Amino acid sequence: MSEITEYINNEVDPIHIEDTIEKVQDLFLEFPYSHFPVLEEGVYIGCASAEDIELLDSDRKIGEFRYTFERFFVRNTMPWLDVLEIFAKNETNVVPILDETNTYIGYYEIADVIKCFHDTPFLREDGGFIVVQKGIKEYSMSEIAQIVESNNAKLLGLFISHNDMEKVQITLKLSLGGMNEIIQTFRRYEYDIITEHQEDAYLNNLKDRSDYLDKYLNM
Repeated sequence: MSEITEYINNEVDPIHIEDTIEKVQDLFLEFPYSHFPVLEEGVYIGCASAEDIELLDSDRKIGEFRYTFERFFVRNTMPWLDVLEIFAKNETNVVPILDETNTYIGYYEIADVIKCFHDTPFLREDGGFIVVQKGIKEYSMSEIAQIVESNNAKLLGLFISHNDMEKVQITLKLSLGGMNEIIQTFRRYEYDIITEHQEDAYLNNLKDRSDYLDKYLNM
């Protein structure tokens, strides 16, 4: 798996507090960034937003609008999953990187962080996906793993893909084989199966019976 620090980027110089709005607008026109870091005397002070910059007077300096800056960043020691969370929370495609002394050292682009995700067994290895759902107070990650492994499958990864006040959905990736048995075991443990599966013999059987009943009633 690739180390995320391989993707530290310095291709584009950061914005400086004395830059004109026009210069910053040109940067956002040239590069498809949602945000970009701003430095003052070499110190990171926040990110300018492309949406905000678009509306400003081009003759003025970016420093006059520092109150609009968003102050998210990551450390160069953070693992890729934590970095990905910062991207998601701030709805950005660029995140500045600071070292332990708060020195700006570059930025990550979202496409590069996604490459780290692609290198994980969760995506790289062959397998099948299942999305299961249960009450938010009733599900158990250890129970989910037990259900998979008791059917002689390997759990390649799982994460919470959706939740609300009542329900939680968990996306699982499993080694291939025995999918129908796993699905039926989840049902016995009162999990709802959100995804559709060709191997789901229980649902297919119900569908066949329903189709037969429809034909009978329409005769």
